[in-house]
Amino acid sequence: MPLQWSPPDLIPPKIISEIDAVVNLAGESIAPRRWTKERKKLILSSRIDTTRALVESIGKSDRRPKVLISASAVGYYGPRDEEPVNEYTSPSLGYLASVCLQWEAEAQKAEDFGLRVVRLRIGGVLGAGGGLLAQMVGPFKFFAGGPIGDGKQWFSWIHRDDVIGIIKYAIENESVSGPVNATAPNPVTNKEFSDALGKALNRPAIVNVPVFAVKLALGELASLLLTGQRVIPEKILEAGYEFKYPTIDEALTAIFQKSD
Repeated sequence: MPLQWSPPDLIPPKIISEIDAVVNLAGESIAPRRWTKERKKLILSSRIDTTRALVESIGKSDRRPKVLISASAVGYYGPRDEEPVNEYTSPSLGYLASVCLQWEAEAQKAEDFGLRVVRLRIGGVLGAGGGLLAQMVGPFKFFAGGPIGDGKQWFSWIHRDDVIGIIKYAIENESVSGPVNATAPNPVTNKEFSDALGKALNRPAIVNVPVFAVKLALGELASLLLTGQRVIPEKILEAGYEFKYPTIDEALTAIFQKSD
């Protein structure tokens, strides 16, 4: 039965006591609007307040879940240029890294109550019917798609089905704990992604988006598109998870075949 719940209120202990696993994906979208001071506060509070109230609710329950899968993001690593990063890489500085650090710290407190905690550092999620990909497709449909700037910035992506698959795998396998990168094993540059998207849509990918235009339109948020991370999902691969869509061509082909 659906339950509507608004932090900082706690979830009734009776409900918590009937749950074996908790998946926390709550958080205000970081795009596509500019990051004003108020919006940045909302992005942070929607993650921190929700996770804190969730963990406090768990702590007050007599029968507690066994595992908490709590979302984080690859923004934890910050801009890394060509450097490959994995779950053992140290965090970066900056706004998004700070949000991720605080978010993960709240989730990790559930370990004090005996839960296995998985901190899922999610990359750019691709799927049909909206989300990140819907924002990218528009220019290509009008034959105006292409790389952003020089296109050398890395994009750590994942198909939506693999996000769900990793969550399910983490719930079922007790060996999975701590930080886990939820990204495909083959990150791509922005140019490689643009070429693959153009191919999937049967459109050219030759119109470079000027850096100044992105900065002018998005302000501080532009940093998400102009920098990136080359994230490797080392821990979930070592744990034995097999990706349904390990390459960008496979993922985009499957998405647009389903949406036709």
